Amino acid sequence: MILRFVILMISTWFIVDRLYFRKSRRRDFYFSFILMSVAIFFLVYFMIFVLEDLKAKTSIGIGIGLFGIFSIMRYRTDAMPVREMTYMFVIIALSVVNAIANTVSVLELVTTNILVIACIYVCEARLRQAPYKLVQYDRIELITPERRPELIADLQIRLGVDILHVDVGSVDFLRDMAMVKIYYKADNIDSSIDNKLKLDHDDLQMSN
Repeated sequence: MILRFVILMISTWFIVDRLYFRKSRRRDFYFSFILMSVAIFFLVYFMIFVLEDLKAKTSIGIGIGLFGIFSIMRYRTDAMPVREMTYMFVIIALSVVNAIANTVSVLELVTTNILVIACIYVCEARLRQAPYKLVQYDRIELITPERRPELIADLQIRLGVDILHVDVGSVDFLRDMAMVKIYYKADNIDSSIDNKLKLDHDDLQMSN
């Protein structure tokens, strides 16, 4: 158990710290991913292997059920972003695999963890996601296709970011306002803040 737990913790730390946190800088998800990995590992391990002595044949079914519950879990305040949800699913999957891999050799288990890490690394390196902001824009005379360069120039001056692309969404002619989605260059991605129109108390604390 200890050996498989150590393998899991090394893999989880590398995924969360080296691959996820370096780009997103979300301390709250860092905390959640690490502790979720620990909790699910011991939960599944004791349900499957310790309760076997009590002939608890339904323990595997319960473990799979818990896996499904955690995999679709949403936080209380806002829906979890797709990237964070994907990382959470990977962390849960690795925790369950390491917990139930009693008949698998250590070499196979290590190889499985390395393959998962390699896949995440390739996706992060090759498919770089540009951060974006949702902005309520007041100069709707610039949203026409022929005036797109003026729109980008105005947004760059007002936001102070290097804009890559702008998508124009809904338009409110009564209030002279349009919704625009701005993709820009940045080292870190904080999609949980950038894709909001209003910030709640928790977001303001995290920003500080």
